[in-house]
Amino acid sequence: MKTSASRCTASPLRSRISASPSTSTTTYTATSTSILLRDLKQLGVTNMVYPGAVHSRFEHSLGVYWLAGEAIQKLKNYQGMELGIDRFDIQTVKIAGLLHDVGHGPFSHLFEREFLPLVMSGSKWSHEDMSVKMVDHIVDEHHIEIDPEMLKRVKEMIVASTTHALPKGMKEKLFLYDIVANGRNGIDVDKFDYIVRDCRACGLGCNFQFQRLMETMRVMGDEICYRTKDYLTIHKMFATRADLYRTVYTHPKVKAIELMIVDALVKANDYLQISSYIHDPREYWKLDDTIIKTIETAPDQSLSESRDLILRIRRRELYQFCNEYAVPKDKIEHFKKVTAHDIVCSQKNAGVALKEDDVAVSNVKIDLTRGKHNPLESINFFKDYESDEKFTIPDDRISHLLPTSYQDMIVRVYSKKPELVGVIAEAFENFQLKTYGIKAQVHATPEKKKRRL
Repeated sequence: MKTSASRCTASPLRSRISASPSTSTTTYTATSTSILLRDLKQLGVTNMVYPGAVHSRFEHSLGVYWLAGEAIQKLKNYQGMELGIDRFDIQTVKIAGLLHDVGHGPFSHLFEREFLPLVMSGSKWSHEDMSVKMVDHIVDEHHIEIDPEMLKRVKEMIVASTTHALPKGMKEKLFLYDIVANGRNGIDVDKFDYIVRDCRACGLGCNFQFQRLMETMRVMGDEICYRTKDYLTIHKMFATRADLYRTVYTHPKVKAIELMIVDALVKANDYLQISSYIHDPREYWKLDDTIIKTIETAPDQSLSESRDLILRIRRRELYQFCNEYAVPKDKIEHFKKVTAHDIVCSQKNAGVALKEDDVAVSNVKIDLTRGKHNPLESINFFKDYESDEKFTIPDDRISHLLPTSYQDMIVRVYSKKPELVGVIAEAFENFQLKTYGIKAQVHATPEKKKRRL
């Protein structure tokens, strides 16, 4: 986060951009994207567990820009005459890919999913909606000459995955909205890029090959469809994404650090007014991962608690992971988020009286992108290139080795003080017995962890 001293000073780079009337639309947007996203790590604090995960959202956005161009060019090469794809369409899709994340906040999704709900009750803010506002800001700030219809479609493509509805009144080329952020079935170049990029950065293998899908996809009617023989490749994409969530994005230590970051930001919010930045694009672009350094180096007494939390992270004195359990399959549909209050109220041993501020709970949902539903059910396939029929593949026609359940809900509990691990672990077990009649966790919290001081 740029310090308050920089808020009144225009960036020299931004001034040079505005003074260059010959620069193309794509160059304008690429440079603005660079300014906005270079200081936002794609995976937030994950690099503190996977040291290689230091790539930025700018790198990801360039990747999506490139893949969006490759995807639409392949459709043009194979079906260009039939679909009427022109230069306008190609440029629109590529710009949407480049700008789709310009509204992202610090620390990956932590900012909108964990921090803002705690300081803005009932907030429905999303980085996709903010991206739309930032696109308008970029165009106005730098006086970019862009076709109004192209600008409208770029913004529609950015939010296509969140609205789950295609633009009203548009009757042709709806398939273009499947490329960058696909709200119909979740197959898009955004996932193609981050799945492969994140696997490589974290040193994980990736057996999903998106190139195969891009080579064989076909537009039928108003949507992009895939060959039936590629359904296992598509399933690998969703399964690899779910595996990244389980082993990387929601790794227990990653979540511990995130919980501490959230607490630090919440404690600093009254003084720094962090949440106020989301209301004004002219201020929002200044908000990035460097906000931690701002808090860490500020001398103000108001930030002392936040500074202490960041110092604990630096020293690896993290919130202690006590235990976790997977919510039983028959209970997921009616699952209610577990809170610190639930754990404290489950304490039976009166030796140490727990307070809610001693406990941190993380409710982790992992799915294949369609909640409890099989993602293949929302995808249309075709048999071969001679066929004009598109169809979905029902559950009973696919490999029986694939899962029959498509969603996990994992509840994790942490102790903010190492000496309370044993007490909190016991209260957590009591909560499980009270809620399900069994201990749903796989094993007890290790005794050596309980005794750690």
